[in-house]
Amino acid sequence: MKFSELGIPSDILKSLETMGYEDMTPVQEAAYPIISDGHDLCALAETGSGKTAACAIPLIQKVDPELNAIQGLVIVPTRELCIQYVTEIQKISKKTNVIPFAVYGGFDKDIDIAKLKHGVHILVATPGRLLDYLYSGVLSFKHVKCAILDEADELLKVGFLEDIEFIMSCILHEHQTLLFSATMPEDIKTLAHDCLRDPKHISLITERKAPESIDHYFTYHHPKEKQAALVKYLNEEDVKQVLIFCNARHMVDKLFSSIRKDFEDVGYIHAGLSQDKRSSVFRQFKNMKIRYLLASDVAGRGLDFSHVSHVVNWSLPRGKELYTHRTGRTGRMGKKGKALTFITRHELSDLRELINRNKISPYWLGKDPLQKGSTPQGRKTRKRPFRPNRGMGKKVAKP
Repeated sequence: MKFSELGIPSDILKSLETMGYEDMTPVQEAAYPIISDGHDLCALAETGSGKTAACAIPLIQKVDPELNAIQGLVIVPTRELCIQYVTEIQKISKKTNVIPFAVYGGFDKDIDIAKLKHGVHILVATPGRLLDYLYSGVLSFKHVKCAILDEADELLKVGFLEDIEFIMSCILHEHQTLLFSATMPEDIKTLAHDCLRDPKHISLITERKAPESIDHYFTYHHPKEKQAALVKYLNEEDVKQVLIFCNARHMVDKLFSSIRKDFEDVGYIHAGLSQDKRSSVFRQFKNMKIRYLLASDVAGRGLDFSHVSHVVNWSLPRGKELYTHRTGRTGRMGKKGKALTFITRHELSDLRELINRNKISPYWLGKDPLQKGSTPQGRKTRKRPFRPNRGMGKKVAKP
């Protein structure tokens, strides 16, 4: 279905056309009528499926620009996702009189407060900064018509359940609530039960958790060989942009220091940077000023980098869902992408579980250490030279 078939107001439709939005994605097509009709919604959808626009378009239509009050509330887990979400709303609402604004940690509170007092219709926020302003009496939710919890599984993973429940309890009147998540752990079920009224449910998560648009490559190396293998891979691949994920910020710093001599246009981002620095790196990467971005998992959830052709996991991610969210930074909105994960001996058992759980069909660059007898326990094996051959490896059956 096309956006032009929905009867969307012309000022919003013109903005969508300028943004290149013509055909609706499956989550947009499924969610739009539910949100427009005022129902609560609990939606499961893969990362990169168009959830932001699915919410933003009907949310903007619900706002009365003549009422100088917060009418839409969006809660997201990270500062970067907060910036991305409000930017999307700003683009869609550009030709309207709707005023969106974002509040998040690390930004000048005086500027926030002045803007909030001047007038905001749609507020996008991280939980911590939102709580600050609720406790200080800066915010009023008495005119909120719709509240959105985006990346809800990530919100709860970092321990925000009580905060979210308190924030939602501050909306005393009847309102619409939308919950979006990539997974449905027990905490999400609890949140949905507590916050949603007779919700509609949609699920676009197929049994195959790994999106079809991503090819999953793996390569097995001794830790001392990894950097040379990474440089070789990046030099031989047709890389438009690449996100290289590390499991800790000190790993990001160390790899950045050593790899910057091999490539130009290299940047890094993690939670140890100031908010100004993080925002600057984020903008540079979005605008193609940085080609190779090293990152902790601060960049691993929800962020839409439309030019990322490759994702590299410097190490196997910790946690069951991180692999899905990291690799979901590529292969978005129907585009093809490649993910390469470096594996060492101690990660093999976790890798087997990941491949089986996520129903991944792996490609191996070099030997497959999961094949029976390929890496005898307790005996060192001679490794073959790393030859990615333009990223194409041998596809093997699931272990």
